Order: sequence, then structure tokens, then C-alpha cells
Amino acid sequence: MENIKEIKSNELNPKKFIEEKVQEIASTVGEGIAINALSGGVDSSTCTMLCHKALGDRLKTYFIENGLMREGEPQQVVSTFEKMGVHVELVDAKDQFFAALKDVRDPEEKREAITSTFYKDVFSKIVKESGAQFLVQGTNYTDVEETVAKIKRQHNVLEQLGIDTQKEFGYKVIEPIIQLRKDGVRLVAKKLGLPESIWNRMPFPGPALAARVIGEVTAERIEIVRKATQIVEEELGGTWAFQYFAILHEDRVTGMRGGKRDFGLQVEVRCWDSIDATTATPTELSYKRLVKLADKITSEVPGVVSVTYNVAKKPPSTMEAV
Repeated sequence: MENIKEIKSNELNPKKFIEEKVQEIASTVGEGIAINALSGGVDSSTCTMLCHKALGDRLKTYFIENGLMREGEPQQVVSTFEKMGVHVELVDAKDQFFAALKDVRDPEEKREAITSTFYKDVFSKIVKESGAQFLVQGTNYTDVEETVAKIKRQHNVLEQLGIDTQKEFGYKVIEPIIQLRKDGVRLVAKKLGLPESIWNRMPFPGPALAARVIGEVTAERIEIVRKATQIVEEELGGTWAFQYFAILHEDRVTGMRGGKRDFGLQVEVRCWDSIDATTATPTELSYKRLVKLADKITSEVPGVVSVTYNVAKKPPSTMEAV
């Protein structure tokens, strides 16, 4: 971390930051081509617009459909950026990701499987076909901090772990926002003219919904947490919390339906108050709201018989479960 100088949000001049990064990106890439993976989150969206300003059509932007995203997310993100003049190519890689995650249960092994599939299999092929020598990604300061501290491995932290991306994957990584935490990235995104639906969008993990499935990640289990997530986001959208989502546990619990035993699934809801994700406190939701959430999830998500709410702070908890 000593070679990365953090820029705190209260010290940040967004206009100056954008000017410097646009010039830096243009200088680094020169007359070459850069590619980037857009997820629609504030980090990747900010990097996309910074590089679009610096490189124009010499930036090739891709959305990797890994089968782990929220309902309708790939199409929505592609459409939003097309309206801003950025062409995004949608790449279907669902089968590759689910194959890599088969029988994998350990949290770090799951993250490694996703990282390896993304960089070595999917993006390595795209890089070779495009002739690009640079990959732009939205690694922020907290990503690096948590990975280096071995709290949890963030999929987009590579060089800071001693990984030579040129040697391993065939391209150099550019990380324009690595000095900023989430609150600083939002300021830059807003200054870039990104819509509020993006610059004020709540964080979404790199491993996507795989970070919210405890145990093996399968298409069926992702679909369960996807439906639960949609309900949580609809019900908690007006809370102004930093982040809120559902987690699918691995253990089954005893429940009952129609007077009969139902050995079913357990979903945990997490809702956080935070500024930069370094520390966080569970949002004090009303009991009435929690009951409504539980009723909707158990009635609308097949197999779920138990809904819990996390009340542990970060630390010792973390924002995501995996």
C-alpha cells in the first residue's frame, strides 16, 4: 500500500482529478487500444467514462454476462451507456463461470475461480482478438486495502499481490481510481456527468451474486438469491442506506407449509449505513418493515422458510458474506 497515495474525499478536486487521469490514460495507451469490462457499478462506470474521454473509439468496452448478475442488469447497463455514446459489447460467458464454480465452497477459492475465469479465460481471449495491450479496471483503494490485509481477496487486485499481468495474461492493467475510496469515486462520477442512477448506485461486489451465496454456487442457487435480492432492493429502496441485499445460506432449516414439515432454505438480509465501506453499521429498520420483507421472501422465493437480519457491525463483520 505504501506505493499508492490515498486521496481522501475531502481533499479531492474532481475536475482536476479528471483532467489529470484523462491525460495520464492517453499518455499510457498512446496510439494503442485499451479494453475494459463494464459492470454498471460506480467504479467501473467512472473508469469507462474517464477512458472514453481519453481514448474515444480506441476504448473497447465489454459487459461480461457471467450469469451472476441481478435481474435484467446486463441489458440495462448496456442500454444506459449506449445512450451516453459508449458502445458496449455483451459477452455471454455464463457456462464458463458456472463450470469453474462447480463443487467449490471455500470463499477464497470461489473468488479465485471467478478471478481466473474472468482474466485468464474470458478476457485473455478478448484481448488477443482485439489486439489491445491495456486493460482498464475500477480497482479502488478499499479493494486493495482489504486484499493486502488478507480480509478477503478482491477479484480485481492483481499487481498489488505481485501478479505480473503482462506475463500472466498478456496485457498491462490501468487503474485510474485506485487512490480513491467509494465516496471519492462518486464525486468524480458525478462530475463526469454520469446519471444519478450510476454515481449514487449502491455498491455491488465484483464476484456479483456469488458473493452472496454461502457454499457452492450453481445457476439454481443464484436464481434464488437473485429473486430475494430483487425483493430486498424493492422494499428497502427508500431507506437511503449505503447498501442492502440478500444472502443465501448453505444450511437448510426446518419450516412448515400447509401443516407439513418443510426442510427449506435460509435467507439473510443485510442493510448497511456507511460512507466509504471501511466501517459500517446495520441500518435500524423498523420491525414492521422486517416482517414485510420476511413475508414477501418466504412467499415469493421458492423453498425459503427462514429470513434473518444481520445486526453485527463492520468490523468484525464484512459488508458481503463471501
